[in-house]
Amino acid sequence: MIMVTGANGQLASLILHELGVRRAPALGGTRSPSAGQRRLDFDDPGSLDLGGVSTLVLVSAGYAEDDRVVARHGAVLDAAVRDGVGHVVYTSLTGAGDHLGFAAAHRATERLVTASGLGWTILRNGLYAELFGALLTWTGDGLESAFGDGALAAVARADLAAAAAVVAADPATHAETTYDLVGEPITAADVAARLGVEHATTGLGEYRARLLADHTLLPFQPPMLASIATSVRHGFLGAGGPDLVRLLGRPATDPLAVAADVAASMRPAAA
Repeated sequence: MIMVTGANGQLASLILHELGVRRAPALGGTRSPSAGQRRLDFDDPGSLDLGGVSTLVLVSAGYAEDDRVVARHGAVLDAAVRDGVGHVVYTSLTGAGDHLGFAAAHRATERLVTASGLGWTILRNGLYAELFGALLTWTGDGLESAFGDGALAAVARADLAAAAAVVAADPATHAETTYDLVGEPITAADVAARLGVEHATTGLGEYRARLLADHTLLPFQPPMLASIATSVRHGFLGAGGPDLVRLLGRPATDPLAVAADVAASMRPAAA
């Protein structure tokens, strides 16, 4: 049996769907389970029941400070060892992302995974095309961002889910392997051109000030988002790679179309 953690999240729910398409026996683990799911709360050690699970897809529990994220992942891995899980598939962060403000928790978790004694596969996921589109801001003149001319090797979330399902359905084939799952590079100007508008660049200082003034964001999120902006802007996240297409066995979804669709959905009626 395959278990996918964070089952109600966007990535995990897509992984479960892909496993269902492949008729691979799988269930979701989540703190708020529905029918057919198992309660699995990373902050409640007593809920970490992985009995009967042969392959664990550990979807990163990244919405917290690094120490809490790593502690959560460590607790789940301890339970996996205790309960006889054979293989863990961890959704990590692209190798080009070491400059990002949330990279440390991923790299620390990778160390825990590879030292656990379990079979393992690391999926170093590129940043979502959906996120790139969502981080563009509409103004009266078009789109604005702090990305400058920098490119992002963005990936459609559904492609990352499909790749995870390929690995989880046949873990032995992918044992002790790290895949870097990045897509084709796109820029904010590319998205603007697809939508027939102009793109303007804002400074990183102004962008950070806006983030800090946004009280809907959690304390760790402004530096996280600022690190994405500066990493894209200065060319650290633009390189593509072959692993995604090899795992999928098909062409990747066009990340520019995905990012443009998300940006278009956020366009104010008067813009």
